[in-house]
Amino acid sequence: MILALEYHRSPARYLAAGRLSAGPLAQVTPSLAPLRLVNRSEPRRAGPDWVRVRPVLSGICGSDLALLTGRASPYLGPLVSMPFVPGHEIVGQLMDDVEKDGVVLAAGSRVVLDPVLSCRARGLVPCVWCETGRTNRCDHITVGRVSAGLQTGFCADTGGGWSQLLVAHRGQLHPVPDDMPAERAVLAEPLACAVHSAHRAGVPRDASVVVVGAGTVGLLTVLALRALTPAGSVTVIAKHPHQGRKAYELGATDVLEPRRAARGLRRATGGSLHQPERGREFLLGGADIAFECTGGQGLDTAARLVRAGGRIVLSGMPSGPVDLTPVWYRELEIVGAYASAGDAREPASGADDDFGAALQLAADAPLDGFVDATYPLAEWREALGHALAAGRSGSVKVAFDPTKG
Repeated sequence: MILALEYHRSPARYLAAGRLSAGPLAQVTPSLAPLRLVNRSEPRRAGPDWVRVRPVLSGICGSDLALLTGRASPYLGPLVSMPFVPGHEIVGQLMDDVEKDGVVLAAGSRVVLDPVLSCRARGLVPCVWCETGRTNRCDHITVGRVSAGLQTGFCADTGGGWSQLLVAHRGQLHPVPDDMPAERAVLAEPLACAVHSAHRAGVPRDASVVVVGAGTVGLLTVLALRALTPAGSVTVIAKHPHQGRKAYELGATDVLEPRRAARGLRRATGGSLHQPERGREFLLGGADIAFECTGGQGLDTAARLVRAGGRIVLSGMPSGPVDLTPVWYRELEIVGAYASAGDAREPASGADDDFGAALQLAADAPLDGFVDATYPLAEWREALGHALAAGRSGSVKVAFDPTKG
């Protein structure tokens, strides 16, 4: 038996959490969340290419919080299986030897997981997306050897990072350098997502970019933009001072408070400012490209800050209402960027494997202090409360340490 946090279907709790305003979320949500600490059987390996992994650290992601606060889209409902153990940002220790790409990864070595459960992991003939390395677009995530689940952490059969043990397919594993601290390695998955977003944007040389949101996703997007694209100015919209400081450390040109975003960007990129009778102000003119990294109301903000014909990249999981009039009127492009992709990329990107790039960046980037709080599984209420209040408390990433307690 293993200790795990288990998400179970509870429409009443989900709806109750979704009705809360932003203020009391951190205090009340942990009590309302359909989550419970249980002793459960170890997940079974789905085939000879599967191994057991003992999580060392597992991050609390914004998508996890959206689910626990009743703000995740019902669109994703058929793509998970219940009950599941959350946690897809994982650095763990192998409990079995496994061969990958001609190299033996020995039991006891550390790995990070690409959480997408694609055709290869499910024992299926690859779909068109998996055949070309775009496993994040897999069409078969509800069938095969394991139950439905778009990722590890949303699949009943695999377990997840918020537990003492999970199982993973060898194709999901990426070895961690011996000298990389776990607090950096656990950022590899969100950093791989940021790398993918930067590639999806197709940033032209010297393009002006605005990043809406400066949590983990937004900050790592700044890092990826500076390391992997020829972007010109990178303006970050950040709610909290510590987020702004980290954005500058990672290469931001300027940092603006949300309420001053349109006016500040007007000075930086030109254009004219306009105020509707209802709703927020917007620019005619503005940035070439915007990244929506909040997973909340950031799309509405981004659409008001991008020039005509500009591009918006959805890096955060969308939620909440948005006025799409600017998309229509200004002929904007909206580009989705989900998870990360493998080594066969879109021809225009010229990119390598997202996880490989992420691990290289994580080795040298100024990421010290990004993970500043870890909790044992037994203190899950405190951990979720801290994660929900991370911006106000000065934190960036909160994680579970299942080896504690």
